[in-house]
Amino acid sequence: MDRDVCIRSRAGQVLLALASLASPWAAAQSYCSSDGQTQPARLLERFISADCESCWAGGTEPAQPDELALDWIVPGGRGEEAPLSAAASRDALARLAALGRQPPVEIDAARLVVQAPRRGLRVSHGLPFNGYLGTSLELKSPDRQPWSAWLLLVETIPAGSDGTPIERNLVRNALQLAWPAAAGQARLFEARPMNIPEGAHPDRLRVVGWVQDGRGRMRAIAQSRCAPAGAGG
Repeated sequence: MDRDVCIRSRAGQVLLALASLASPWAAAQSYCSSDGQTQPARLLERFISADCESCWAGGTEPAQPDELALDWIVPGGRGEEAPLSAAASRDALARLAALGRQPPVEIDAARLVVQAPRRGLRVSHGLPFNGYLGTSLELKSPDRQPWSAWLLLVETIPAGSDGTPIERNLVRNALQLAWPAAAGQARLFEARPMNIPEGAHPDRLRVVGWVQDGRGRMRAIAQSRCAPAGAGG
């Protein structure tokens, strides 16, 4: 019976996290979506070994004005004894595998260009609730082909905070999505609650998403921003 109660409690938390995406109360507090944001032309992904504390605190590959930079902490050989282990994620290993790269000894970087850019990609999120954030990704008017996507929960860390000399978008959670060939659909849509890892600052969280077409080309990137209450949306 206790197990059933636990399952119902967790299910309730998940539903409330998703409901926050459309809650009038949440909308009154802030508006968090990619609406009105300029689409980056490129994506810079920096992969830092959890063993390499100086890689986080020292110089690193800088982002260009037209690109979005993301930082992944890769589990290291020292396990939980690694200096950056608290922020390490196995999602980083999955992302490296998707790129055909090996985990770095210290730091590695990859750049991807948005090819044949298209409009219609939108990401959004609600407010943190009981350790979850309700998130969504939507692609409007998809071409009739298979699509794949990544939806990331990122923590934007200001320069000079938490030991970093530059602003970073630290990946805290990630989802890989796959959609079969769209046959006349008006949109492709996914809504998920994403767990907020221990140690993350909820007030610094937002979402980033991108889609790739059937040829593997990155076609669009979207990132959320939170507007103050009353800013519209």
